[in-house]
Amino acid sequence: MRERYNEQLNNLHEKLIEMGNLCQEAIGAAASSLMVRQDEERRKAFAADEKIDALEREIEDLCMRLLLQQQPVARDLRSISSALKMISDMERIGDQAADIAELAQYLAENKLKEKELLLDMAKAAVEMVDESVAAFVEGDLRRAHQVIAQDDEVDGLFNKIRQELLKGEVEMRVGLDLLMAGKYLERIGDHAVNIAEWVEYSITGEHKSHEHQLWEQ
Repeated sequence: MRERYNEQLNNLHEKLIEMGNLCQEAIGAAASSLMVRQDEERRKAFAADEKIDALEREIEDLCMRLLLQQQPVARDLRSISSALKMISDMERIGDQAADIAELAQYLAENKLKEKELLLDMAKAAVEMVDESVAAFVEGDLRRAHQVIAQDDEVDGLFNKIRQELLKGEVEMRVGLDLLMAGKYLERIGDHAVNIAEWVEYSITGEHKSHEHQLWEQ
């Protein structure tokens, strides 16, 4: 019985890794489509979002079967319930990456220095998603704390974009689209933090909000 249970848990971890990889793919494709007009990259972001939605349903079903059929003990119960929370955040990440790809059709043809800041935000967000999922699979609390601390980098880049736009050098419509793209990336960072917080819960049994809290590196 336990062997079958461990097999299902491993399957859960594999699907979470797959979902995390799709989130990274969606963010990366959306960011690429912002830099220059790349319809293929936009379509890749939309396709990844659809796959993320489908995987969310698969993982929900797997988690429910684990809960109903295996009657997990405390640590495993926390792990499964955390996974259910995490996939909700990853589904939102996919949605927000698709929203960025939608904005790309308006921003791609504009050569703006602020887009480089968006690219930096996207790179940081991809790393946060990757690390938060890895922290869960490996049960690595320190890694989860590092994700939480990294959110300051994403927030700082978003503030730089706002400061640049306040100079009034960018057309208002374009500026609003840039701001929205930055806000979506900032929210993606927040979702990665949420995932890391659920990792902490799965390990310690305590769920805390770490907004603005710094951890030792």
